[in-house]
Amino acid sequence: MDRKQRFFVLLTALFVAALVTGDFIGGKFFVVFGHTFSAGIIPFPLTFVLTDLVNEFYGTHGAKRITMAGLGAAVFTWAVISLALRLPTSPDSPISDVVFKSAFGTSARLYVASLTAYIIGQLLDISIFHALRRMTGHRLLWLRSTGSTVMSQVVDSVAVSFVFLVGSKPLGFIVNNALHNYLGKLAMAILLTPLIYAGHGLFNRYFHLPEKDTPATELAT
Repeated sequence: MDRKQRFFVLLTALFVAALVTGDFIGGKFFVVFGHTFSAGIIPFPLTFVLTDLVNEFYGTHGAKRITMAGLGAAVFTWAVISLALRLPTSPDSPISDVVFKSAFGTSARLYVASLTAYIIGQLLDISIFHALRRMTGHRLLWLRSTGSTVMSQVVDSVAVSFVFLVGSKPLGFIVNNALHNYLGKLAMAILLTPLIYAGHGLFNRYFHLPEKDTPATELAT
């Protein structure tokens, strides 16, 4: 395994960690300046930063591969949680059945919502980034990174809010939640733009990895 492949494994591990963490904490809402957000907006925008970096240096095939790796990890996590919820709880368990179910009982619907939004948003982000890359070449990294996130997160935010909350919250709350989460993710994406440039510089200077030319069809081996 060469240096480029090893670094791809590292990026994949960080991507999966951010995705699964976002799924775990996404069911908690918090209020900032009177606006309600899901705690998932804290780690989740990092997945788009990492996707864009992989798209830039490993091509669309590499970006899709990391997306599928994240999906597989999230599905596995959901399956394990579902099994754990159905196991009988021992009287000696340090975490009671009530506490465990209160923490993870909503995970099934949240995971369906999150994964639906995730796969749609990721594939849309990859496609838009690739289209912008064709237009800009190696220039305007901020445009293809932020532009792809701005457009893909509209679909992501609407999908996760409606799938997770429909039937349990009024329509007005769902729409406001989708809007606030979108604005929160957008703000996070803009704030993380320097991280894109830092990662880009790391690839170029330290690892001496050239950008993947477009069209990109396969991960370098």
